[in-house]
Amino acid sequence: MPSIPSFSGLRGRGSKSPARPAAPVAVPLSAYVVDCAVYVDGARLPGRWTHVAAVAEVRRRGEGFVWIGLHEPDERQIQGVAETFGLHELAVEDAVHAHQRPKLERYDDNLFMVLKTVRYVEHESPTSANEIVETGEIMVFLGADYIVTVRHGKHSALHTLREELEASAERMRGGPAAVLHGIADHVVDTYLAVTEAFENDIDEIEKAVFAPRSPVSAEQMYLMKREILELRRAVMPLANPLRRLAEGCSPLVPEQVRSYFRDVDDHLTTVSERVTSFDELLTTLVDATLAKISLQQNGDMRKITSWAAIIAIPTMGVGVYGMNFDYMPELHWRFGYPLIMGIIFLGCLVLYRIFRKNRWL
Repeated sequence: MPSIPSFSGLRGRGSKSPARPAAPVAVPLSAYVVDCAVYVDGARLPGRWTHVAAVAEVRRRGEGFVWIGLHEPDERQIQGVAETFGLHELAVEDAVHAHQRPKLERYDDNLFMVLKTVRYVEHESPTSANEIVETGEIMVFLGADYIVTVRHGKHSALHTLREELEASAERMRGGPAAVLHGIADHVVDTYLAVTEAFENDIDEIEKAVFAPRSPVSAEQMYLMKREILELRRAVMPLANPLRRLAEGCSPLVPEQVRSYFRDVDDHLTTVSERVTSFDELLTTLVDATLAKISLQQNGDMRKITSWAAIIAIPTMGVGVYGMNFDYMPELHWRFGYPLIMGIIFLGCLVLYRIFRKNRWL
């Protein structure tokens, strides 16, 4: 996706102050705090910060913002952050327990957004894979001078994105809304990458389905449908939140940033169309697979029926002459045994030729 060239004119909260920066408080980051940084005029201030010291520094200056990243915190761990930034208790509860649909909610003077992340699980072949798409979540609290990200899942890391944004001071001057755009842009980019990889799997599945004696089973097709459904649940609900951000649902998202959310929404539309087409194609492939299995079962039943009919002839002959009667045709004739065996063999041969001619065998 195209990068944001500039967010000129946006300087966070308040006017620029000539005051000298205060020395950051050097503290070790907690296990659930991935990073906590202060950004002023698009640049990151050096040192480590606690969330309390970071907010105090930003509000003392009257400019800049804080970006703190958390990874799977529990209720006790996130409580201090929630109190410092004034986060709503319902949104905090959602952020802790996760398993939320993509959404955008407004609480007083901040926004709460949920994004579902996806990761393509590498595998040798889609016909033998047990999992293709893995999902996670990113919750974002957006305020005038802060952005708090809460991640769930191992693959939803934002370290690389943070480095990319920090390398562009112009983008970081856009404030917390610019970071939210970067996160949304990053998430939708991964959607595009996953759908491209998924498309290759579907092409391989399609070739296998229509190939003779293919190893594809109905269970594998339903697995693919399940993975598409999981991808759909991540992609489809995100359209409304992005559209609301692009339309200016909150003054926390400046006009200069809204147009870039429209671009992300356009890319999400492309992903949604791909997912819909994948779902329709997989439905067709499932029907084709079931029809193929039905044909194979019919062929197997024909073979079983044919061999049962052939075996019935010697069974009948042996059964008749296995009865203990004294007066039976050809019972005491020297050539009776060869004659009966010949008749049985000839009957079996005739049936075998008939079934072969009708392609039952």
